[in-house]
Amino acid sequence: MVYNDAALTVPDLRVDTPSLARVALAAIVSLSCIIAGFLGALPPFLAFALFAVGATGLLTVALVAIRLRIRLREQQVALGALSGFIERDTAPAFITDDDGVIFAQNEAATRQFDSADEDAMSAVLRGLFANPSAVLFRLRTRAGAEGMAYEDLMTRRGHMRLTAHAIGQGGFLWRLQDVASSGQAVGLEHYPFPALTLSRSGRILGLNLPAQKILGSESDRVDHVFRKWPPRSGSLNRIDGINGPMDVAIAYLGGSAGRENWMLVPVGEGAPGAGNIDSLPVPLVEIAADGRILQSNWAAASLLMIEPGEELRAEDLMQGLGRPVSEWVRDAASGLTGKNSEFLKLRRPEREVFVQASLNRVGEGDDIHLMAVLNDATELKTLEAQFVQSQKMQAIGQLAGGVAHDFNNLLTAISGHCDLLLLRHDPGDQDYGDLVQIVQNANRAASLVGQLLAFSRKQTLRPELLDLRDTLADLTHLLNRLVGERVTLTLSHDPVLKSIRADKRQLEQVLMNLVVNARDAMPDGGEIRIETEVVMLTEPLKRDRATVPPGEFVMLRVADEGKGIPSDKLTKVFEPFYTTKRTGEGTGLGLSTAYGIVKQSGAFIFVDSVEGKGTVFTLYFPAFDANADMPEVPDQEEVKAPARQGEGVVLLVEDEPPVRAFASRALRLRGYTVLEAESGEDALRQLEDLSLNVDIFVTDVVMPGLDGPSWVRKALEERPDVRVVFVSGYAEDAFGDSGPTVPNSVFLPKPFSLNQLTETVYQQLA
Repeated sequence: MVYNDAALTVPDLRVDTPSLARVALAAIVSLSCIIAGFLGALPPFLAFALFAVGATGLLTVALVAIRLRIRLREQQVALGALSGFIERDTAPAFITDDDGVIFAQNEAATRQFDSADEDAMSAVLRGLFANPSAVLFRLRTRAGAEGMAYEDLMTRRGHMRLTAHAIGQGGFLWRLQDVASSGQAVGLEHYPFPALTLSRSGRILGLNLPAQKILGSESDRVDHVFRKWPPRSGSLNRIDGINGPMDVAIAYLGGSAGRENWMLVPVGEGAPGAGNIDSLPVPLVEIAADGRILQSNWAAASLLMIEPGEELRAEDLMQGLGRPVSEWVRDAASGLTGKNSEFLKLRRPEREVFVQASLNRVGEGDDIHLMAVLNDATELKTLEAQFVQSQKMQAIGQLAGGVAHDFNNLLTAISGHCDLLLLRHDPGDQDYGDLVQIVQNANRAASLVGQLLAFSRKQTLRPELLDLRDTLADLTHLLNRLVGERVTLTLSHDPVLKSIRADKRQLEQVLMNLVVNARDAMPDGGEIRIETEVVMLTEPLKRDRATVPPGEFVMLRVADEGKGIPSDKLTKVFEPFYTTKRTGEGTGLGLSTAYGIVKQSGAFIFVDSVEGKGTVFTLYFPAFDANADMPEVPDQEEVKAPARQGEGVVLLVEDEPPVRAFASRALRLRGYTVLEAESGEDALRQLEDLSLNVDIFVTDVVMPGLDGPSWVRKALEERPDVRVVFVSGYAEDAFGDSGPTVPNSVFLPKPFSLNQLTETVYQQLA
């Protein structure tokens, strides 16, 4: 092993000078406090306080200094262990800091590079290809984020692979390997394990010497060698060698021009080279029957974050998704399970990492142990989780829509019959106030049902052009009451703010949900800032699996100074029923409802949080011109004028008897002749009498058998001039694509009042 001077003088990979400076400054301040306490002409209580502060500071400085010393020692041990690892590597290997300064290199690097005495990786690689600094920068960036990165390069020596592994804080291990670039197994002879070059069709193009000793030189087809075809990198397979069957671990080494290079590592007792697994790029771990980790190669140690000298068990590093790891290892060691692989989750505090592990039982008698081949399955499990989440959201959305539909039918019957009772009572009657209370509470219940539909993103929105300054001004009084006295609410607006298009009431619901969550995150008080700003995106903004297109947006930001959200829970905050609050303090529907409203409004919502510092929710609404001709949809609850008398024949089709009874009585009270039907089929049977004159259809959308749009389209074939009013407890899109194909039709959402129903029918017939 060859060490550079820098490695001898600076054994750690990054000297934390700011930390040392802070420790020294803290020590000086603490001593000053102690001296002032002893020598200063101060009152006794103040002198004692200064002495206590200084003593506490010195104790803290001592603890920090000990911690830095331990960390320095750990880095020295890590560097020594890593140097021993790469010393046996046949490929050139270097250890550098974040700036590319070389600390150590193995003998292969010294032997193969004339410039190996250079102190920078860029100088070493300059003789192989142009602009090595750019390649090194790309690999350092990716390796720093993902742990490992590589690039295949065409160099003056042929096709080579440069691999970077992140080690410690600011350190990197670099390996330079030959890759086969022709029909021969160029570079494979350097590997201590069996390696072969294959064509895409499975023909063996070349074998190195260790592979010839196992497979012989007569093999020409790989499917005649492997029991499982095609081979999969990171898995165990069984080959038929010249000396009989043998279990091997498989690693893909790259390839080009229709050729692939594979390495085979025999596993099991007595296998050639089975004890030397360090240089294999496939993560391998040897596990005792009781779960102890016996040894692991460098790739496995990097993946599992195993420090040199640690005594660990398999369950300390991984956790099973279906059953405990210890139980799986015990069953595998006892031969109760086959060689099936399992997906495991690594115990990583900063992010979720999954591996697919295959256990191979080796040894006999009391010397049974397991060889585990690991394969990083994080991307696969992430895609699976996204698919499961999508399915779960769809199922819960359907459930919410169904619950909302049933509740809306009940609320229509309750509020409708109350309207009928109110017609028979004067405001002076003693029952009149009770009836008004029933109607008001039914309306409150209807707003809760609207939140369910917002959660499933299937509500009927009534968008209008809004100025966020006016909306927030109207809402400020209510928000101040919500946050209480210990929390300060601050508003800040862009002076040239543009309008947005949204449903005002639903937008107010979003703001209230965000402010209430911010308040709950600050039990000891603090400040909630609501800011608005016009932003111009010149290129797409991609984050959190969403893409905000270029254009002009009105950005609304709600920020708090609370305890923040842990990074592992940040992606779950918009999931339904997910909450970090204690039982009884939250439903987990607030943010998911806000998310549904925002997405249905054509906007975007993102969350950023730092534990201990606070959380920021950022919303992007497309900006609109306030002078644009935008039709305003009247609020259904603001229709207070009494319904006018009308005349005509109404065919009322409703499968819910209470709703049908109320609607029928309401229409008859306003002078209409009402024909009732409980289904679409029943309505079509009545319409078979062509002498029957019908002026308007009032029909539910979702019914057993024929739904509303289906039977109406059939009826309009014979009666094309009949007007239609669709009613539904679902959202307006409940009839899907059928709406635009039905002429002269309007939609009336449930629950509706007596006046709303009769006024809608009157307007359709006018």
